[in-house]
Amino acid sequence: MTRWLAPLALGASLALGGCGLHPLYAGGSNGVVANALATVEVAPIAGQSGWLVRNALNDRIGAAGKAPSRYRLEVELDDQITGFGVRTDNSVTRERRTLRARYRLVEQDKGTVVLDATAGSDAGIDVVTSEYAVIAAEQSALERLTEELADQIVARVALYAAHNGKPPQAAQ
Repeated sequence: MTRWLAPLALGASLALGGCGLHPLYAGGSNGVVANALATVEVAPIAGQSGWLVRNALNDRIGAAGKAPSRYRLEVELDDQITGFGVRTDNSVTRERRTLRARYRLVEQDKGTVVLDATAGSDAGIDVVTSEYAVIAAEQSALERLTEELADQIVARVALYAAHNGKPPQAAQ
């Protein structure tokens, strides 16, 4: 069985190289994507969830003072907590916190929207008898959701940058 493994691995690596896949962040901090992300300024976002998302985006982009901003990232959030899992006494036993974002990448010189997309994530929260524990769980869920949202947004902006400012084509 092991004598088949080496030729199989070699064939798989050759096939993968021929499919056109390449690292998104090739070149590290001096690569095309990193340089493009360094020119993105994140506009202020309203509310506590907006503050958390903006900080997470800035952490991932790492653009603080690196290059003059060419793009502005505008984000609008929708943060909702919905109760479900209702007992016979009408008390909620479970909540879902949903954080959705509509974001636009605007070329600052022209004011042109070059990328308009959405991202979102949700988390389940157990509702217990301690009100403090529920509030802490809701806050913890919000912090995790903002991190996930920032990851999605930066990945999409990085894809845009990797394709030399052209929206990536859908997979066929």
